[in-house]
Amino acid sequence: MTENELATIAVDVGFKIHQKLGPGLLESVYQKVMAHELRKRGLIVEEEVPVPVIWDDTKMEVGFRIDLYVNRLLVIELKSVERVAPVHKKTLLTYLRLSDRKLGLLMNFGEELMKSGITRVVNGL
Repeated sequence: MTENELATIAVDVGFKIHQKLGPGLLESVYQKVMAHELRKRGLIVEEEVPVPVIWDDTKMEVGFRIDLYVNRLLVIELKSVERVAPVHKKTLLTYLRLSDRKLGLLMNFGEELMKSGITRVVNGL
């Protein structure tokens, strides 16, 4: 399955979760429900995956974590805020670069309409 196919599934799942639960819950709630729903669709989902920084051939664990890592291809960063800030997109792009992945989704469950809360971020895709 390609990154784009995984993203299509993730967006569909996100819409359904947002429709049922509504906006404004804690990120952790959306993360658990999203991981559960993606797994129900047969996908491999890892939560809170550490993203190390490699510097001078030294691997450093510095606290970066991918919210959801789907099939080791798609990085999903979840938010539940009124508005996404530019730094959130930059953070996701950094996670993509550090993990050598091509596609990420920034999904903000704090938006009134989920379609306003989904941002696709690419790293050389």
